[in-house]
Amino acid sequence: MDFNYETIQVIQQKAIDMVFEAGPIILKAIVLLLIGRWLIKFLLRQLGKGLDKYEIDPSLGTFFKSFLSAILWVVLLIAVATTLGMQMTSFVAILGAAGLAVGLALQGSLANFAGGVLILVFKPFRVGDTIEAQGTLGSVESIDILYTKVRNFDNKVVTVPNGALANNSIVNLSQKPTRRVEMAVGVAYGTDLKKTRKVILDVLKKDERIHADPEPVVKFTSFGDSSLDLSVRCWADAGDLWPVYWDNMEALKEAFEANEIEIPFPQRDVNHYYPEGKKE
Repeated sequence: MDFNYETIQVIQQKAIDMVFEAGPIILKAIVLLLIGRWLIKFLLRQLGKGLDKYEIDPSLGTFFKSFLSAILWVVLLIAVATTLGMQMTSFVAILGAAGLAVGLALQGSLANFAGGVLILVFKPFRVGDTIEAQGTLGSVESIDILYTKVRNFDNKVVTVPNGALANNSIVNLSQKPTRRVEMAVGVAYGTDLKKTRKVILDVLKKDERIHADPEPVVKFTSFGDSSLDLSVRCWADAGDLWPVYWDNMEALKEAFEANEIEIPFPQRDVNHYYPEGKKE
């Protein structure tokens, strides 16, 4: 019993000594971590204000903030590890070995990082552009260090890897200030195409959003199953594309009805054939 009691006392004393020795170091490391965390947030906020003040490209701003945040956190963790007594050479060796292992395991992430750099350098799109890529159509919300966030038109945010964007086709719908509006129109067989063309052009001329140069065109394209098919093409500002399309499709219907131009629908002729001698 004496031996056990004395052993317990020795263990307790050693534990107390370790607390007094290691306690200040651990407390110092915790304080350093908290201060460093606050400082990183403060620096990123100031950086964001500076980027806004000098009107830096938002695409570059979000990417640079993400990258700087990662670097600052690595520096902070090294400082905390050093405070806890870990030798810098040992820590760097461990960090290098861990970096190699992580690099092999995260080859896709490294490809995404490289893809983000390529996107920022060559600028196939910017924050705010409407793009179609990787099966997603929407507005670019941010270009981060590894991923690009695209908000589609039903307000869902799609996260697309930068590597996939940098190495595949991208359709940028916002890069040019004007867009072509194309409407498909069908009229019944027997309709006067010259009259129809004049009615369509008169409707388009009333819309001030449609550009006079290039001027609108109406071309006969094909003989459909139940209609003569026409292609109506005009140009408008990129932001007016869909309003121009919707408004003029409705206006064309009303103009056709007012000018007695028949809008066709699928029809079938049914003929009855009777055997010889049978009365109808």
